[in-house]
Amino acid sequence: MNAYDVVVIGSGPGGYVGAIRCAQLGMKTALIERYNALGGTCLNVGCIPSKALLDSSEHYHQAVHTFGEHGIDLKSAPKVNLTQMIKRKQDVVDQTVGGIQFLMKKNKIDVYHGHGSFVDKNTVQIAKEDGILEKITGKNIIIATGSKPAGLPFISIDKKRIITSTEALKLTEVPKHMVVIGGGVIGLELGSVYARLGAKVSVVEFMDSIIPTMDRTMGKELQKSLKKLGFEFYLSHKVKEVTAKGKSVTVKADNNKGEELVLDADYCLVAVGRKPYTDNLGLEKAGVKIDERGRVEVDAHLQTNISGIYAIGDVVKGAMLAHKAEEEGTFVAEVIAGQKPHINYNLIPGVVYTWPEVASVGYTEEQLKENGTPYKAGSFPFKASGRARASMDTDGLVKVLAHKDTDEILGVHMIGPRCADMIAEAVVAMEFRASAEDIARISHAHPTFTESFREAALDATAKRAIHI
Repeated sequence: MNAYDVVVIGSGPGGYVGAIRCAQLGMKTALIERYNALGGTCLNVGCIPSKALLDSSEHYHQAVHTFGEHGIDLKSAPKVNLTQMIKRKQDVVDQTVGGIQFLMKKNKIDVYHGHGSFVDKNTVQIAKEDGILEKITGKNIIIATGSKPAGLPFISIDKKRIITSTEALKLTEVPKHMVVIGGGVIGLELGSVYARLGAKVSVVEFMDSIIPTMDRTMGKELQKSLKKLGFEFYLSHKVKEVTAKGKSVTVKADNNKGEELVLDADYCLVAVGRKPYTDNLGLEKAGVKIDERGRVEVDAHLQTNISGIYAIGDVVKGAMLAHKAEEEGTFVAEVIAGQKPHINYNLIPGVVYTWPEVASVGYTEEQLKENGTPYKAGSFPFKASGRARASMDTDGLVKVLAHKDTDEILGVHMIGPRCADMIAEAVVAMEFRASAEDIARISHAHPTFTESFREAALDATAKRAIHI
């Protein structure tokens, strides 16, 4: 039986990053992955493939709708080749997964393929596809098994017409009408892919705003932009029935007045969130506790109630984000090595990869009001940005929230072009507890999208924005 300093169960962003950091710190490390491909949900059926399709669909949308204005004449109207689009997406996935395999070899990490489960607190059994069972031991074990799409108890997901994000990444046709249940990140991103390709997309959301966990201004602005793309929104609607017959799907929902909505479509994407994957891990054999939502309970060091067993990523509390899992993977590796790492969860950014993109870090305006924190707000619209006008990306704005008395930046919320990249400047500033005045006095290259962040900071400091 092979023995290790650290055994990591799950090879998603949290697991493989944690394994690499453990190896870097001199620990003999093993990584267990249930499927043949490394990378978990993110690389295989999540972040990476969805961004590949978002990019491809955006190219098509621009070719159809803006090339003419840019002075680019096409001999014939562009056509969607969904087969090639899906193939390119898979090529991106395969290259990325191959990169993780290379990193495992480079860092001398032993990789086991099969379903890992606890035998006891130091032993993990690996059930391989050929039926062979293998056991390995670890002084420390990290649970990094991620999450899977959540459903609703009355919806039968047939994976053909009533689908999850996994199936939405490999459709063989562009839907005529896709109903998306859930106005969160996953539903809006995948809805955007098919809306750009010509599908009618209807979003049914229980809350009164899309992306409801983000600053409400972002939800309002994104809704306006997606309506231009052809989205329909039914907010404050509770889905009560979804049925499929042949090639059609019927979705029924009630609004907050009790009025019934009936939508007929050819596909229904159920995007109501994700749930931790803790089934069949043998946690009870190791004595590991989980909460009422199936999440592994951990302390401030991400250690479970059993010494030497840790959990990270989507299986513990907090935002289900790949980069949050990566931070936790590194954190746990350094804790095991006796170091004293730190994670500021308030400064882990969130991004929605629609177009315009939405990015956010820190407190929302609603949270500051609820907390009674004195604050001031500044904003700057992209329609006033020269770079945004040059690229015809004028939807959206940047919003800066700063403490009313100290001027420390408390939250930054962006919707617009390349905000997924721009938010990094805000994260760095907030990590160093910068003030809005600090950003206002930093020279930003012209013309760039990032100038809008500076202008919003200027607006937050005594309404000093120059270009509005």
